[in-house]
Amino acid sequence: MSTLHNSYLFHMADPEEEPLVGIARLAAQGEFVRPGHNVHYFTLEARSLLTRVRSRRRMPFTWAVNPYRGCEFACKYCYARYTHEFMELRDGLDFERKIYIKQQAGWLLRRDLKRVKPGEEIAIGTATDPYQPAERHYLVTRAILEELAQHRGFEVGIVTKSDLILRDRDLLRRLAEQNRIYINLTITTLDAKLARILEPRAPRPDLRIEAVRELSATGINAGVICAPVLPGITDSPATLEAVVRATKKAGGKYVYANPLFLKPCSASVFLPFLEKQFPHLVDDYRKRFAGRAFVSPAYRKRISELMRTLRKKHGITREISSGRESKHIPIEHEQLPLFG
Repeated sequence: MSTLHNSYLFHMADPEEEPLVGIARLAAQGEFVRPGHNVHYFTLEARSLLTRVRSRRRMPFTWAVNPYRGCEFACKYCYARYTHEFMELRDGLDFERKIYIKQQAGWLLRRDLKRVKPGEEIAIGTATDPYQPAERHYLVTRAILEELAQHRGFEVGIVTKSDLILRDRDLLRRLAEQNRIYINLTITTLDAKLARILEPRAPRPDLRIEAVRELSATGINAGVICAPVLPGITDSPATLEAVVRATKKAGGKYVYANPLFLKPCSASVFLPFLEKQFPHLVDDYRKRFAGRAFVSPAYRKRISELMRTLRKKHGITREISSGRESKHIPIEHEQLPLFG
């Protein structure tokens, strides 16, 4: 069965082609597990679970953990599609159709945590949602949290679009007893119809806000990432204020926004989507992102200042219950490409 499906989902090896190496070889050797709705799941032998973050831009975390490769939520703008290219999967849609489940996550993390020094932060879900539908069946994220809960003194941030995180609230509370944790719910817009076309398979925005409410009620540091902010689609003052207001009402400790980060592999999916849903914006986007993945500094500054004003208006500061600012709350103008 697995051989049949692998021959269908991957091209047959050509003797004259260069042999696959590294993560591409491991992905090609992955065992087909089962099909989902427009999705196929594969195992992935992982050599390590912690990835040291190396970037020329200042990041608010030192280590990244991604329980899966690929994400079923199929967000049209997702910057992380490029990560499938490391496995020689070049079609941008492969990222949402071929999901890889990392094996032996708990054991690998237990070994890898020896590399983490005091004060270094661990971010879970920077390139794939840790609570996507696969998590209901494979429990990789839960295995990671169970291992972390056996340690003390870590700083852990989680980024997700899913209210499935509420399944683990008791485990999160236990983790928070001896570690500092921050839960970041990504909400692009509160307009459910708009969210459905932008993020076809992600939970509704109101469910994410409710997750912030329930997590905050248990004493867990929870807040909202309004990201990405999409020019001409979700960047109006009224749209952003609705997110800030809802965050405050839900008891969220913080809210921040990051503008769209559009790498070429993401543009290959996002621009055709724009042509279909927002044709009047296509030329504007082509100009904005001509030869670059970021919006202009002026645009970033405008969004940052607007969010600062809205936070002040609704009484939200970035101070968390510990009395200091979270390192897992990036500054808007840095435009950090967190998941989503």
